[in-house]
Amino acid sequence: DVVHGNTRVVHRADNSPESSTVGTGSGLLSRKKTVTEGGSSSSSKSLTGSVRSSGNGSSFSSSSRSMQFRKLSGCYECHAIVDPSRYTIPRSTICVCSQCGEVFPKMESLEHHQAVRHAVSELGLDDSGRNIVEIIFKSSWLKKDLPIFTVERILKVHNTRRTIQRFEECRDAVKTRATATASRCAADGNELLRFHCTTISCSLGSRNSTALCSAVPGCGVCTVIRHGFQNTKSDGIGDGGVKGGAWTTASSGRAHDCLGADARGRRAMLVCRVIAGKVKRVEEHAPPEEDGLYDSVAGCAGLYSNLEELYVYNPRAILPCFVVIYKTPETLHHF
Repeated sequence: DVVHGNTRVVHRADNSPESSTVGTGSGLLSRKKTVTEGGSSSSSKSLTGSVRSSGNGSSFSSSSRSMQFRKLSGCYECHAIVDPSRYTIPRSTICVCSQCGEVFPKMESLEHHQAVRHAVSELGLDDSGRNIVEIIFKSSWLKKDLPIFTVERILKVHNTRRTIQRFEECRDAVKTRATATASRCAADGNELLRFHCTTISCSLGSRNSTALCSAVPGCGVCTVIRHGFQNTKSDGIGDGGVKGGAWTTASSGRAHDCLGADARGRRAMLVCRVIAGKVKRVEEHAPPEEDGLYDSVAGCAGLYSNLEELYVYNPRAILPCFVVIYKTPETLHHF
């Protein structure tokens, strides 16, 4: 014992009971740490193969210093290292594109990918669907005195599930509002096959290309397929109560004329399914409170149909199905 003023300092021996107790506790802690680190070492060894055990615990070899940690995931609390490749993503969260095999984490991302990258596909010459579409396109041209057009290719539009669902919702809405006298609306929403002509300035469908162009502003056909039809007012009907709508025609020749002569080069004719619903004639003067009861407005009657020009109020009621890319004699000299 040593006395410093009023303070006595007692030096205990290392083999004293208290010291042995502390030493035992320290040894237990040390051994627990060794066991824990040893378990971590065995776990890490199964992952990386770069952990070695020593007498006092575990230590990383020099090879572990060159380990690529950017491929692993680590916990900031326990410093555990996990290999993500050993834990696969649940199958329910994986969305694989059936066309190219690209994987997406969400269904919305997959639908956007398919709507842009796999929007169309070309119909071959031996495809029966191509022959049917070409016959419909040629039979409604109604310009027998002029040289026939040249069809470059015919494409099939792959609409997304959401686009088709919105189209069917428009049909259901028309059928719900249909009265007993409007039997056609109650049956199928008064669905018609219509044409819409627009411009094309890209190589859509050429050389097995299925993607829409990314030009800003994009060509007319890619814009329609990507964003749908827009509410526009045309001079074809005039001011007979038409406030707007997406226009379609019963014949391909009339749709070609509606585009105007300013559209140079090739043209794209969209063959569409249209839910016309309850049609208002342009010569009819319905009270303003009844305007909301109509789904579309018909213009003047033509040779091919009494609904030659039809303006649909809801653009979602028009579903593009096929695209006919063609050139006419007045546009052939531009190439």
